[in-house]
Amino acid sequence: MRSLFWRILASFWLAIALVAGLSILLGHMLNQDAWILSRHPGLSTLAQKWTQRYEQQGPDSAQHFLERRKHHYNIDVQVLNDSGEAVVPGTFPRRAAAFEARRHNDDRRLPWRRLTEEYTSPDSGETYLLIYRIPHPELDAWHRDSLLWPLSALGIALVVLTLFSLLVTLSITRPLSRLRGAVHDLGQTTYQQNSLARLANRRDEFGVLANDFNRMGSRLQSLIGSQRQLLRDVSHELRSPLARLRIALALAERAEPEQRQALWPRLTRECDRLEALISEILVLARVDAEQARAEPVDLDAVLQSVHKDAQHSAPEQQILLNHENGLSLQGWPTLIERALDNLLRNALRFNPPGQPIEITAVRDNDRIVLSVRDHGPGVAEEYLAQLGEPFFRAPGQSAAGHGLGLAIARKAAERHGGSLTLENHPQGGFVARLELSA
Repeated sequence: MRSLFWRILASFWLAIALVAGLSILLGHMLNQDAWILSRHPGLSTLAQKWTQRYEQQGPDSAQHFLERRKHHYNIDVQVLNDSGEAVVPGTFPRRAAAFEARRHNDDRRLPWRRLTEEYTSPDSGETYLLIYRIPHPELDAWHRDSLLWPLSALGIALVVLTLFSLLVTLSITRPLSRLRGAVHDLGQTTYQQNSLARLANRRDEFGVLANDFNRMGSRLQSLIGSQRQLLRDVSHELRSPLARLRIALALAERAEPEQRQALWPRLTRECDRLEALISEILVLARVDAEQARAEPVDLDAVLQSVHKDAQHSAPEQQILLNHENGLSLQGWPTLIERALDNLLRNALRFNPPGQPIEITAVRDNDRIVLSVRDHGPGVAEEYLAQLGEPFFRAPGQSAAGHGLGLAIARKAAERHGGSLTLENHPQGGFVARLELSA
């Protein structure tokens, strides 16, 4: 991952280091004697050229060279040998040494800047000490002229820093603008997952955030769609028992007292059916709305509990439990127990007497597979894909139910990062396979 944190940190660190380095460099260049000696046009090659004149053409030519330099650059020069004696008269005014001696212990600035340079002749091996005195007005004027290159470098650095800052700013604000637009679309229920496709391909924090946002948007849209579908299905399914209740009530109002007593069991039965339907609808809605944190689930205990309850409610049926020991995962035990209970009750509705119902639980790599098999008639192949949808029941079924048990099991499987597979067994019967992420 190309971390955005490190990119921002490196950009600002380089910017600060560049500005600080240029500032220090500029300050040193403007104040160091070595920089003046190497950059000033009147001093940069003076020692070498003077030594050549002196050793090749004699003291007079060397003195004439110094005088021309003074005339051109207003620089006084004195040259001493190893013994401290003047090699040539130089261009120092006679009063300069006495004036400098009087001001040696004075805090006031001298009217010139004093620089020294040692130079060893490559031909004779003699070492000369050259003493320069440059008047401050001349040196200040040269400083102003020589600032062009450092200021140009500083200007270039500022331009580069501006570009860096602009790129960093754009790399932050553009993805944020896209995310802001996606949030707005999500609030207006017009969110499209491909709106963040390019941002999701990035390999930094924004890419991770875009992928998480896509998953969140997809889940929210799925929840909204399922809730809308659920409302349509509920409104449709509730009409039938309500219609039957109205008919029964109308008959009870017109019936004689003796006949009315016979209608009360029918009214009670319809109310019980309506209550059971509403309970299952609420369970289906709570599967998606469950907000509790995942916790360790002991599947051995869950399987034993479901097996015991089913055997107690249907003692005439034989229910075989075969599972690996020590199965566990992170999830919601109530949802898993309800999903298994629905699958088992669905098998009990269709399993013929004398045939066992088989419950198995095994670990398959990073998944745990729970399956419930009955020996009933199965389901026609053309209806297998629709099983698990709320309120869907395969045609021709005579067993009681509202078509919500398999839907609850499927929702529970998806909540655990798995899936529900429904199919006919090759040897007869029906198999519901619940796969959960371990």
